[in-house]
Amino acid sequence: MFADHTLTPKEAVRLCALGTIASRPMRYSELAGSVRHFTSRIMGPSLDLMGTSIELLRYEGLVEAIAGKGMEDDAQLTISAAGRRELHSLLTARLRPASDLSKLVMALKIRFLDLLEPAERREQIDLLMSGVESELARLMDLRDANAQEDGQNGALASWLDHDISLLQSRLDWLEAFCAKL
Repeated sequence: MFADHTLTPKEAVRLCALGTIASRPMRYSELAGSVRHFTSRIMGPSLDLMGTSIELLRYEGLVEAIAGKGMEDDAQLTISAAGRRELHSLLTARLRPASDLSKLVMALKIRFLDLLEPAERREQIDLLMSGVESELARLMDLRDANAQEDGQNGALASWLDHDISLLQSRLDWLEAFCAKL
């Protein structure tokens, strides 16, 4: 954890893996795929988030193989008692204030847009719209996948719908702004 008792990217992936396996036993490959899908849909592709190994969780005693040995034979895994304690610790960690660099960059681009030529302004707005559209697609894909996997978890679907609504509002604003250029 960071000094302020908030999660590092590695610990966020660990939380995702332990929370996923706590819901039901699953094969190593299924767990790895589920973690990769969830984290990449929320944050986009990130090397910071891909470094955590499910095998390390097994080695640390946080998950146990109930059928097989591990990664080499795609063992079926379940969470251990130590894993449940770690999951609880991760779930109750503090949350870091939002510090999304891309939000800062977007605000700076809009703030200084008038320093560009009109054609360049449109290009930059198009670039911003493209980024928002990519984020929208990722979150909608995650919402759809989550609805199929976990129909009883309405809280995540509701949160994703909220974020999707915010992104759609941002996209509408950018489109209206671009039309004025």
